[in-house]
Amino acid sequence: MAPDTPLPDPSVVLDLLEAFRRSKTMFAAVALGLFDSLERGPKSCSGLAEELKLDPDALERLLDACVGLQLLDRRGDVYENTLVASTYLCTQSPARLTGYISYSNTVMWKLWANLEDAVREGTNRWQQTYGWEGPIFSHFFRTEDALRGFLMGMHGYGLISSPQVVAAFDLGRFRRLVDLGGATGHLAIAACRRYPNLRAVVFDLAGALPLAREIVGASTVADRIELVAGDFFADSLPEADLYALGRILHDWTEAKILDLLRRIFDRLPPGGAVLIAEKLLDDDKRGPRWAQMQNLNMLTCTEGKERTLTEYQALLRQVGFTQVSGRQTPAPLDAVLAVKA
Repeated sequence: MAPDTPLPDPSVVLDLLEAFRRSKTMFAAVALGLFDSLERGPKSCSGLAEELKLDPDALERLLDACVGLQLLDRRGDVYENTLVASTYLCTQSPARLTGYISYSNTVMWKLWANLEDAVREGTNRWQQTYGWEGPIFSHFFRTEDALRGFLMGMHGYGLISSPQVVAAFDLGRFRRLVDLGGATGHLAIAACRRYPNLRAVVFDLAGALPLAREIVGASTVADRIELVAGDFFADSLPEADLYALGRILHDWTEAKILDLLRRIFDRLPPGGAVLIAEKLLDDDKRGPRWAQMQNLNMLTCTEGKERTLTEYQALLRQVGFTQVSGRQTPAPLDAVLAVKA
């Protein structure tokens, strides 16, 4: 660059330089219990500091940063939650994302610190970061509290995405949905609400079913949803004319994906289908940013990756599906429907 050439706008670099600070501000506020405390009523900084045993000056800085991030409102010296914070950042909210936020703060934050090595070696960072071998999910979910917290984070995520996913295609012709790795049952609930003639099964590991039982049981469609324990890689799949895979395929290697898709294809009747909920990369992979960032997250955390619709079509056709369509949604997840001829 010539000495007299005007400098380009640095805003994109400056924004990214600060971006991790914004994330950590929210993570810390959740971890310290600020939103939970304020959900019980507006408070001054000094009142919060005394209740939560925090340094008043440092807390004021954090609170004002949360105001700047539109997570809190302030009237005079009194702080209160915004509606967004009350909905997603409080541990008693039915739509909370706090479990996933905690997982991001305490687990993924450290994995991402080793992103450079993930790119050098092309493998996840569990061994480097935590010294763990073997199935990564079983390590993190060793305790019931850890599993429940993560599942509730996924539930909040599902409340945002699942209604959009089940509306992306007309699924009215199907009669029995089996949601493989269905977690809390959010997709099964959304599908049964939208399609009154549909019955559903939440199929997941035994440890996930107690929470699913609570959430499904409290829904208005509980009488049409069954819970079945099993491992979709090893156990016989329940009978269905529609299977769902929500945020499942992006976790695994291509070999494991093909194995699972073959099991589904072989179990489906003619005209049956599989509904896949993942965030699709654009065909040229220039976006969307959410999918690109999740693709790097898969690199640090799993064996898998995010894909384009064309890449999913290739996998699905390899096992025998001939009609494969994709739909983008306004939610964090898109939808792919593959039909067995």
